[in-house]
Amino acid sequence: MTHTHETVHVALGDRSYRIEIGHGLLADAGKWVAPMLSRPRVAVVTDDTVGPLHLDTLRAGLEASGVEMTHLTLPAGEATKCWRFLSETVEWLLEQKVERGDMVVAFGGGVIGDLVGFAAAILRRGVRFVQIPTSLLAQVDSSVGGKTAINSPHGKNLIGAFHQPALVLADVAVLGTMTERDFLAGYGEVVKYGLLGDAAFFDWLERNAPALAAGDIDKRIEAVRWSCQMKADIVARDETEQGDRALLNLGHTFGHALEAATGYSDRLLHGEGVAIGCALAFEVSSRLGLCAQEDPSRVRAHLKAMGMKTDLNDIAGALPDADTLMTLMGQDKKVTQGTLNYIMARGIGAAFVTSDVDPKVVKSVLEDALALA
Repeated sequence: MTHTHETVHVALGDRSYRIEIGHGLLADAGKWVAPMLSRPRVAVVTDDTVGPLHLDTLRAGLEASGVEMTHLTLPAGEATKCWRFLSETVEWLLEQKVERGDMVVAFGGGVIGDLVGFAAAILRRGVRFVQIPTSLLAQVDSSVGGKTAINSPHGKNLIGAFHQPALVLADVAVLGTMTERDFLAGYGEVVKYGLLGDAAFFDWLERNAPALAAGDIDKRIEAVRWSCQMKADIVARDETEQGDRALLNLGHTFGHALEAATGYSDRLLHGEGVAIGCALAFEVSSRLGLCAQEDPSRVRAHLKAMGMKTDLNDIAGALPDADTLMTLMGQDKKVTQGTLNYIMARGIGAAFVTSDVDPKVVKSVLEDALALA
């Protein structure tokens, strides 16, 4: 069966690039990558989950176009986004004699994409890199837009750079090897796009997401395309997050605090934190009178229908109190001049950025959610 192939353009002047979305792109990787190379070799960085599953397919796809590859395999997991593995990656790339005209390939989920993108940004003051995202979360979010980073004990993604990829290859075939939990965590970022700026997309997801989760290839391609197009449009308007791009952080202020509270562990995956955070953001918006009371109910009903983490009581183990969570939210990158900017909503598909949120309302929402946990 022939599946659709979609291309999304990220319009950033001389740093514009394409996101190619389809089924079986790894097997044709050389076709996409070879024309961009000054010499027929690439340095690939992956992790020990993705590598054994997909590295041979990528190698064959590159070799078919005469492109040679070397590779480095890092440990899978959020803990890899640290100075130690950034240093290891940069030194390995230097050992491979990667020059400024060469190409580095980030082959993995969001952790590998963020880390390798940052390594490419600082190597020789910037080398080009290709994102080949292998998780749903990375395909719809972290591989697009040029945000690269590692984590600090002070918080997530606090050390990094804006460095746009030269190309993104999103092969939905690799999503078939994801665990259900990881796939649904990635879906937390998909549903975020409908909630922040496109009610029609949220309507589409309510009808089609069960089939998408069950493996419908063309619906997966369409969901990735729609998500990438929304992100590309926002990034083109506001590359370095001076305004509109902050909308992409819907659910993240709550989610990052919950990730910190659970030690960035398997207790809570990033996309799960985002999903719970979206539900909390809509609940706060409702209590502030910004949106209808039905909206948070509709958000939570959809997440539950998908079998996703929706509430604080879906997180295993004890959580800190509301005051501690509020403190963790205050560590967020969206703090400007000491004031926390929230992403609130006037309805589904109508998010906006504001610092005018009564902390007492936020605290009461957290206290009520914790009381049920």
